[in-house]
Amino acid sequence: QPLLQSSVSHDPLEIIQIYGASDNETKSESGVPEVPVPADDTPEVLNKALSGLSSRWKNWWVRGILTPAMISFFFIIIYLGPMVLMMIVLCIQIKCFHEIITIGYSVYHSYHLPWFRTLSWYFLLCVNYFFYGETVTDYFFTLVQREEPLRILSKYHRFISFALYLTGFCMFVLSLVKKHYRLQFYMFGWTHVTLLIVVTQSHLIIHNLFEGMIWFIVPISCVICNDIMAYMFGFFFGRTPLIKLSPKKTWEGFIGGFFATIVFGILLSYVMSGYRFFVCPVEFNNDSNSFTVDCKPSELFQLQDYGLPPVLQSITGWTIVKLYPFQIHSIALSAFASIMGPFGGFFASGFKRAFKIKDFANTIPGHGGIMDRFDCQYLMATFVNVYIASFIRGPNPSKVIQQLLALRPDQQLHIFNSLKAHLTEKGLLPLLEEAA
Repeated sequence: QPLLQSSVSHDPLEIIQIYGASDNETKSESGVPEVPVPADDTPEVLNKALSGLSSRWKNWWVRGILTPAMISFFFIIIYLGPMVLMMIVLCIQIKCFHEIITIGYSVYHSYHLPWFRTLSWYFLLCVNYFFYGETVTDYFFTLVQREEPLRILSKYHRFISFALYLTGFCMFVLSLVKKHYRLQFYMFGWTHVTLLIVVTQSHLIIHNLFEGMIWFIVPISCVICNDIMAYMFGFFFGRTPLIKLSPKKTWEGFIGGFFATIVFGILLSYVMSGYRFFVCPVEFNNDSNSFTVDCKPSELFQLQDYGLPPVLQSITGWTIVKLYPFQIHSIALSAFASIMGPFGGFFASGFKRAFKIKDFANTIPGHGGIMDRFDCQYLMATFVNVYIASFIRGPNPSKVIQQLLALRPDQQLHIFNSLKAHLTEKGLLPLLEEAA
């Protein structure tokens, strides 16, 4: 016991060396300081109104009251348009980063080591500068080329980003304190993993948004639906535990949430596919300096006839149904939200159990922190981005033209002559000239 106390008072990670990596979890984690549990910030009005209920039913009513409020807020920001959505995504990203880093700082600060929190926010700034700079260059090309300062920043964007990161790297090396090197490198890794999980995924969410609001709304709504329906089915019918990391999660909730989410995704996709505001890519209008959402919907969002399998024909009596092709894709999105999405929550549960905390924060009464609500969303964002790149997106003519306009006149002329010769060889150029 004295040896254990001595180890705890100096470096919690030395316990692993003393007792060996094969020791049980209690010994290996006994040196990790517990993070203070946030105080309950449930509004006093709700506490008084629900004072006679058990904690289980109290939590049910708190969630039931605040969930519609959050969904209403979600509808409001959708109505306000893509620019507001992007700003909200940035704010959520910063808040999630803050919640995770605060947990790390609670451990780091207990040893009075400098610079961790300052460097963490500095690296967040660097990574956001890199990602948002890439986005501005891709989607605001004409505006960037029109303004001299922006053109210079765009040209040397990656070099500037690397220089900023290198500055932070040198600051970290200079902040190293004797006898605490291992813990400092541990927290350096903590910061970078947090950046990978939070910032990279939020950047992908914005890329999905530019493909069309429907690629932003449907996946997020499917995750929300699965979370709500899994909770509902688990609350009323749950009997069989699903995973040890989350004792309250049950197979009944998992399966019920899956089928409910599939149906919800198909219905929501049907409603949204009929509106250009949702299906058209978000583009920047150089004349008005604003975002526009207007286009001729692609075949993905045009009703088509689909023949039903014989089994369904015998049940429904229908032989053909009219569906939007996007509804077929929504089944894949809903299935991922229901099957793989919860693993983001399981991952977060394991993280919280490692530090003996119930929630990342107490920002939303009954729901925990912002990260508690968006742990599944980040995994979903990556899947949607990969899905679009693999099965949906083709070559983008507008981006090719943007790249051509950035070339020198002689390079543009060379490409023009090469393309003209190619079209003439294929026999397409005379046809095009006759059509003109």
